[in-house]
Amino acid sequence: MSDHIVKSYDDELQALGRKIAEMGGLAEKMLTDATEALSTLNAEVARSVVATDPRLDALHREVEDAAVLIIARRQPMAVDLREIVAAIRVAGDLERVGDLAKNIARRSLKIGGEARVQRAVVGIRAMAEFAGAQLKDVLDAYAQRDVESARSVWRRDQDLDALEDSVFRDLLTFMMEDPRNITFCTHLLFCSKNIERIGDHATNIAETVVFVATGENLPADRPKLA
Repeated sequence: MSDHIVKSYDDELQALGRKIAEMGGLAEKMLTDATEALSTLNAEVARSVVATDPRLDALHREVEDAAVLIIARRQPMAVDLREIVAAIRVAGDLERVGDLAKNIARRSLKIGGEARVQRAVVGIRAMAEFAGAQLKDVLDAYAQRDVESARSVWRRDQDLDALEDSVFRDLLTFMMEDPRNITFCTHLLFCSKNIERIGDHATNIAETVVFVATGENLPADRPKLA
């Protein structure tokens, strides 16, 4: 961000950036903890994820309110306007990441008494670790306005889609092997879709980084495996 004649303007933009950074840290932790809760069926960890979500929602509202005030007071143009629009976009994506992590945590609470197939969780963990790495990388790219890193995250989204396809096939196999696995594996299917959606939100943020840094939009069609 460039320096402005009015120092309070810079302070407002920096405060917006700090709120986004806090949201990113919360969203990353919620995903990590939700994955741990699902893997170990740790109800206490799952409940902590659910309890964190209101803080993320509150930060989202604070970002939106602050952005509207900046636009009203400063009437920003060009790069400054892109910065503010980007903050609104990223905050929205991070709020949705938190919701999806919360869904995974709640799902882990529901399956505590179900028959478990430990092998079935391995693929879910791999997906979650990949999505977590995507989220971390794209948040770093946003903080540094690193276009190349953002493009790399955008291109890797297809790898998470491939992992989801693999998990889907594995879970169907486990269900066919033993009908007692059906309920447990069905819960995991929903979790895998939540993780895939988290990856999509990371990709959304990558597109926002390119937009804010260059003023250009990435292609509407994201890379997909043949």
